[in-house]
Amino acid sequence: MQRSIHRPHLLARPVVVALAAAVALTASACTKSEDDGSDKQKSSASADTEQKVVTPKAGSKTCTIDAYGAKKIDLKNATVGFSQSEKEANPFRIAETQSMKDEAKKRGVKLLTANAQSQFSKQISDVQDLLAKGADLLVIAPLNSDGWEPVFKAAAAKKVPIVTVDRKINATACKDYVSFIASDFVEQGRRAADQMIEATGGKGEVAILLGSAGNNVTTERTKGFKERIAEKAPDLKVVFEQTGDFAREKGQQVTEQLVQSKPGIKGIYAENDEMGLGAVAALKGAGKKAGAVKIVTVDGTRNAVNAIVDGWISGVVESNPRFGPLAFQTLDSFTQGKEVAEDIIIQDSAYTSDNAKQDVGKAY
Repeated sequence: MQRSIHRPHLLARPVVVALAAAVALTASACTKSEDDGSDKQKSSASADTEQKVVTPKAGSKTCTIDAYGAKKIDLKNATVGFSQSEKEANPFRIAETQSMKDEAKKRGVKLLTANAQSQFSKQISDVQDLLAKGADLLVIAPLNSDGWEPVFKAAAAKKVPIVTVDRKINATACKDYVSFIASDFVEQGRRAADQMIEATGGKGEVAILLGSAGNNVTTERTKGFKERIAEKAPDLKVVFEQTGDFAREKGQQVTEQLVQSKPGIKGIYAENDEMGLGAVAALKGAGKKAGAVKIVTVDGTRNAVNAIVDGWISGVVESNPRFGPLAFQTLDSFTQGKEVAEDIIIQDSAYTSDNAKQDVGKAY
């Protein structure tokens, strides 16, 4: 979670389709394609969480319960543990956790939840506690990509499968975890660049408010943005990069520094909505008018979409947080002995001035 280049205004309507049962693939377990490396299973999601699972290219990597070495279990009779990484002040995290709860309730599956409150050591102990409480299956939204060895060891001892969502763990698929479900973060960066090019006319100086260091989301959103700028708008120059840690307050502080050091800045790419909204606050405080500095963000929160309506943000690329249906479908297929993709892509929509007002209700 590569797709073709999208025009942002065409992507605002999420695809509404029935959730397919066929996560199973035709490729043999744990084999890899020899194509361009696009070995990810793609799927779509809408605001009401209905999704469609699409079979990937033949030969893509897959995993089975036998290859993984887990115990077979009926999902209907299982206990699923969900570990949330961050404080649920962020709308993305609120929507993500709610999606898990809603899908568990829909399926009649017992769900245990824990929130690490943005503390990695707590998340490790949270997952160990979920295992101690009898979780048969785990879904983890990781805070960090490294340092998960204690969890893998504890889960392997109890033969408990792990599905990860939204951030990649640096580990071996079909050994340490079953599947990774997320957006295509590189593509998000490209689409954000498309929106920035359109907003600025492809010329001028722009800044990047980077997400937290040390996770794949930041790295890949930055990579996609820079690649597309270099390809499509060489006269658009990235002249400032600083982390805002995916936080509104930090995004505001960094932007306050930015407008002092680069008063002629033409655009700001914020790698999540919270930092983008912090940038808006900083620009207001600096006496800037709405739209004087073009802001493009990634997430799709309601506050950011409303900021498009108000003229402060030019565009938002959605990062879909509604992982519940795909996570449970993956676990269901896996525990039935079917092959599942090691990488599963959830489709994201987008918001611009063309659709923000009528589609704000679809934001989270």
